[in-house]
Amino acid sequence: MSEYVNVALDAMGGDNAPAEIVKGAVNAVNDNGNVKVYLVGDHDAVEAELKKYTYPKDRIETVDSTEVIGMDEAPVMAIRKKRDSSLVKALNLVKEGKCDAFVSAGSTGAVLAGGQLLVGRIRGVERPPLAPLIPHANGVSLLVDCGANVDARPSHLVQFAKMGSAYMKYAMGINNPRVALLNIGVEEEKGNALVKETYPLLKNCTDINFIGSIEAREIPMGGADVIVCEAFAGNVALKMYEGVGKVFLSKIKGALMKNLKTKIGALLIKSSLKETLKAFDATQYGGAPLLGLKGLVVKTHGSATAGEVRNSIIQCITFKEQDVNGKIKQYLDLDSDIN
Repeated sequence: MSEYVNVALDAMGGDNAPAEIVKGAVNAVNDNGNVKVYLVGDHDAVEAELKKYTYPKDRIETVDSTEVIGMDEAPVMAIRKKRDSSLVKALNLVKEGKCDAFVSAGSTGAVLAGGQLLVGRIRGVERPPLAPLIPHANGVSLLVDCGANVDARPSHLVQFAKMGSAYMKYAMGINNPRVALLNIGVEEEKGNALVKETYPLLKNCTDINFIGSIEAREIPMGGADVIVCEAFAGNVALKMYEGVGKVFLSKIKGALMKNLKTKIGALLIKSSLKETLKAFDATQYGGAPLLGLKGLVVKTHGSATAGEVRNSIIQCITFKEQDVNGKIKQYLDLDSDIN
């Protein structure tokens, strides 16, 4: 068994590939001695970027690929036809057991399709959810699902809750994480058919800490550690969250640069403000894992820069070292022989 956590990185995926992807890989191996990165992409382009940096040569390896899956391509068709694409070859490294995890800033649809078709689901997992960490006033919450399953059933949401609980407990160190169902009100009778059917199922789960429904406005306050929903509602909530954050930051910067007096004030509070705003930067927590697969698949933003790529790689170390997949099996009671 390798002494490292081996991460297959799609070097050609995303708006800033391969420059920012390669830089993120270099930063990851320079900052952490427990990881090795396999950069999958055009060999010449990747090597040209690597020459700009100093790093331990034995912990970054280039895997050549000749194709790239575009953002506008039909995901399943692209996965099946472009077998020499950086995304497919990187996923196959996980499927074959050569790598522990996969990270990509490429097409979300292709990552979701490829994760299920190539890496495969843990037996018994009905639907793998995409689960990003989102910052709140006191830390982070896990939003599950934010984009993988728009037509989920109650049984899917129950599994989402259990997988999310396992992730937050073992990857994030939150003991007895609070689980809430995203809803339009906190009363048990509120919600659409899916929410109404799911609520009593979660209420009867003895292996999770279900606290009831949560409204979207309570998410930034840290109302729950795991927020369960189907992907349509989750994606809307996430995009709104990100959009408001960008507008808020822009308004703060505009106010501080308004005149000489505000600029002087900005200089005086610069370090404190920077530290405060950093807490609300979701990219520092890495990408969104696709939970319930046989190997770890992580999707980062398409616009990801080196910092987010680096953090997504580091995220994989904790996932592997804490055996989150094994814990997910325990929570779902899928394998009685899991320690």
